Amino acid sequence: MIPNKSRAIDDPGPAELHPDKPEEACGVFGVYAPAEDVAKLTYFGLYALQHRGQESAGIATFEGDRLHLYKNMGLVSQVFNESILQQLPGDLAVGHTRYSTTGSSRVVNAQPAVAETRLGAVAVAHNGNLVNAAELREEMTRRQFDFVSTTDTELIALAIASEVNRGKDWLEASITAFEMCDGAYSLAIGTPAGLMGVRDPHGIRPLVIGTLGTTPQRYVLASETCGLDIIGAEYLRDVEPGELVWITDEGMASFHWSQKPTRKLCVFEMIYFSRPDSVVEGETLYSYRLRIGRVLAKESCVDADIVIGVPDSGIPAAIGFSQGSGIPYAEGLIKNRYVGRTFIQPTQNMRESGIRMKLNPLKDVLDGKRVIMVDDSIVRGTTSRKIVKALRDAGATEVHMRISSPPVTHPCFYGIDTDNQDQLIAATKSVEEIQAQIGVDSLAYLSWEGMLNATKEDPNSFCSACFTGDYPIDVPETVKRSKLMLEQPIEV
Repeated sequence: MIPNKSRAIDDPGPAELHPDKPEEACGVFGVYAPAEDVAKLTYFGLYALQHRGQESAGIATFEGDRLHLYKNMGLVSQVFNESILQQLPGDLAVGHTRYSTTGSSRVVNAQPAVAETRLGAVAVAHNGNLVNAAELREEMTRRQFDFVSTTDTELIALAIASEVNRGKDWLEASITAFEMCDGAYSLAIGTPAGLMGVRDPHGIRPLVIGTLGTTPQRYVLASETCGLDIIGAEYLRDVEPGELVWITDEGMASFHWSQKPTRKLCVFEMIYFSRPDSVVEGETLYSYRLRIGRVLAKESCVDADIVIGVPDSGIPAAIGFSQGSGIPYAEGLIKNRYVGRTFIQPTQNMRESGIRMKLNPLKDVLDGKRVIMVDDSIVRGTTSRKIVKALRDAGATEVHMRISSPPVTHPCFYGIDTDNQDQLIAATKSVEEIQAQIGVDSLAYLSWEGMLNATKEDPNSFCSACFTGDYPIDVPETVKRSKLMLEQPIEV
C-alpha cells in the first residue's frame, strides 16, 4: 500500500472560483477492467469530473486481495503523476474528487474511505451527505470502531465492515448498511470480490454506468457521462434510485434493495453542477440550459443592446436568452481559467478591484451598451455586486440581471455546501431589495414552473428543496438548526 501523503501546510481548501454559488458536489468514479491500467483510467475519469470538487483527490485499486491507496490535497493533476499511478496496480479501482460538505479540509478526510474486514478491505467513494450521520456515528462507536476522519463516508465504510464482520457476504452486508443510512449517497465501492455502484432510494446525486469493449465486458461507474467520454467508454444506463449494481468477472448483476424508490434528482445538477456536455435522459445539459435561457427571455425580457453570460455556467442560458429575445449575444466577461488554490494574498489595491482576478470585463464590448447579464444563481450576492460594478466601470449604461433558476431560499442537506439560511440573500430580502443591493437596473429570476417544465420530464422527479424548502428526505431538527436560522420558512 502506498502511504497517504499530506502537505506540510494545513491546507485551507481551494480558492473560491465563484463564492456566490453553492459549492460543488463531489465526483466519484469506478472501473472494473482486468488487463487494463485501471489507475490511469480512474485518473482521467476524475480529471473529467474535476469541476465537482477541487479540494482533494484519491484512488484505491485492488490487486486480488491487496489494496493500494493514494490520496492527497489538491487538484487531480496535482495529486497524481505517472510514478504514483504506476504504484496502483490491479483490476479494479475507485476514485474520488472532493469538495467537503461534512468534515474539515484535511487529508485524513480525503476519499476513498477505507475499512478493514474479515473478507479484506473495502474502499468507498461517496457523493452526497447523510442526514443521520450523528446517529450512525453513535452506532459505530457502540460497535467499538475507531475513527480516522470526520466524514460520513467513513461511517458508510465502517457500517459495511461491521456487517461483514458479523458473518455476511459483501452484498448482504452492504445492503444492510445502506438501510442504516438516511440521506443522499451515490457510491462507488471497491472490494476484493468486485465493484459496486449504489444510489440512495431517491437518486438525489447522479451515477451512470458505462462499458469498455465487449471481450471481455469491462464496466465503468461515473458521476456524469463526461467521465465515461474521456476514456472512450460507452454510456449504458444510469444506476437507478435504490439500486446496487455488482460488477465481477461474471459480469454485472442488479439488486433493487429499496422497497420504495422515488427519483428526486437534484435539479441543480441540471442547472449548474454537472458539466454541460454530460447527458441526462438522452440530451446534453447544454441543451437544457439553452432551453431555460429561452424560457427566461419569454418570462422577463427587457430592452437592451447585448446579452452576456457569467462564465462559465451562465453562458448556455445567456445564449438561449439571446435566441429567445432576438438581442445579440456577446462575450462581455473573460474568465481566468487558471485561478486555483494559492497561499499568496493579493494586495489591498487588488482586493479593492474586486472580481478581476477571476473575471475581467471587455470594455470595447460593454462601453455605451445596455447589458443583460445572465447567471445561473445568486446565493449571497457579494460576487454579483462586484461583477455589476465592473460592468459599469467598463462603460455599461444599464445592467439588467437575469437568473436562470428561482431564488435560493433554503440550504441543502444532501451534499451541497450552501450557507446558513440567514446568509442566503433571497431568504432575507425581496427581489427588489436584492436588485438594490447588487446595483442592477432590474433583476428577474426564472420561475419554478419554468425551470421544471423545461426538463421535459416529470416535475415531481426532481429535488428542488433549495428553492422551496420541501425536503424529500426528512432532516432531523438538530441538523436543520445548524443551517435554518430563520423562524419562518420563505415561500418561493
